[in-house]
Amino acid sequence: MIFDNYELKDYIVKAIKDLGFKSFSEVQNEVFNKIKLNKNLLVRSKTGSGKTHAFLIPIFNTLEEQTKKVQAVIVSPTKELAMQTYKVAQHIASFYGETIDIRLYSGGSDRNRELERLNNSQPQIVIATPGKIKDLVVDENALKIYTASYYVVDEVDMALDSGYAEDLDMIGGILKDTKMMFFSATISEKMEPFIKKYLDTPEYINIENKSKLDIEHFWIPIKYKERLDVLLSVMKIINPYLAIIFANKKENVMELARNLRSNGYKVGEIHGDLSPRERKRFLQEANTLKYQYIVATDLAARGIDIDGVSHVINYEIPKDYEFYVHRSGRTGRMNYTGIVYSLYTDLDDVYLDNLSKKGITPIYKEIKNSEFVDYKGRNTRQSRIKPLNQIEKKARSLVKKPEKVTPGYKKKMQEKADSIASKMYSRENTKKKFYK
Repeated sequence: MIFDNYELKDYIVKAIKDLGFKSFSEVQNEVFNKIKLNKNLLVRSKTGSGKTHAFLIPIFNTLEEQTKKVQAVIVSPTKELAMQTYKVAQHIASFYGETIDIRLYSGGSDRNRELERLNNSQPQIVIATPGKIKDLVVDENALKIYTASYYVVDEVDMALDSGYAEDLDMIGGILKDTKMMFFSATISEKMEPFIKKYLDTPEYINIENKSKLDIEHFWIPIKYKERLDVLLSVMKIINPYLAIIFANKKENVMELARNLRSNGYKVGEIHGDLSPRERKRFLQEANTLKYQYIVATDLAARGIDIDGVSHVINYEIPKDYEFYVHRSGRTGRMNYTGIVYSLYTDLDDVYLDNLSKKGITPIYKEIKNSEFVDYKGRNTRQSRIKPLNQIEKKARSLVKKPEKVTPGYKKKMQEKADSIASKMYSRENTKKKFYK
């Protein structure tokens, strides 16, 4: 059957029509077109852009349904993401009419039963977390993935940040002759060694984050107040359908959640210290809108898919600009307008100006009499740009290139330069205020 000018198996078309698809998304079109070139793919696209169907549809379209061996391996960094992919795959397979053997391998499952079943038969499509698949493939030699035609790593940046580089490396070594598709919301320097090792001159698909056009960015100064007090003032004004509040460390998430509860708010929290059972319970509660506010770290929030996020609040601004964009992308989906509030200090001035260069237009507000009003405390960009450039140039000159160059050294040097520039700029502002 033909759907959106692509020739697909009948049951695949039935499955996507059942979901109400009228046409394919941008990332899906790009993957379907580039995969014909018989090259490995590196795809940069935000969460919620349709990546899961982008890799599952080609897998099912070339699947030999009557051949009982592993034909595709899909690795997700968290149990929740793996489960989401498994459900999508099961939905497509349900329209085939016969059983397609799709198995999910993640933490908390019955390992002995899995091994016993693998001794009797092999799945056709494997969806797993890195540690689990390494256990079954390398440690137990029970899962025979060497017959696979596809190796997909979803959210590869998150997998590497979570410490799964060694596990992915072992799997990649076994599947080096397969067609590989790596999907990621961000592409950073620290990923380059892993990507270069397995993706030989890949086709790079970069889907720009266009949702920023539907998102308003409000930046609110903390000035001399307590950060928590400013956040509470924001929360008293807004009435979100569902808001995610981001902090940079799990310890900060836990402390902030405790403080908000003590102020009468019913909040959920998601961070790396939660057990699989606690994460599952949280996800169920979040999707039934038990909470109006969720406090989260970046990596934990990447591992879950929560619908209906109307607001994002940056309690702390992330060090990585890409993470700011990704956080913002949690809202403004499905053609709805999203709102992002970010709390900042004078130390963030350089950061905010660099972010503005990426096309994000800020709206500066402060809180007076329990209302948002325009804030004109920051100098206009025209009056700041020359001294700011001079400060940045001086800051870069103070950062020495390391004797031993390691992956990501440029990014680390830039972070050091930004930190030095922020402090220098803050001192300049303090002097001006004092002498004024």
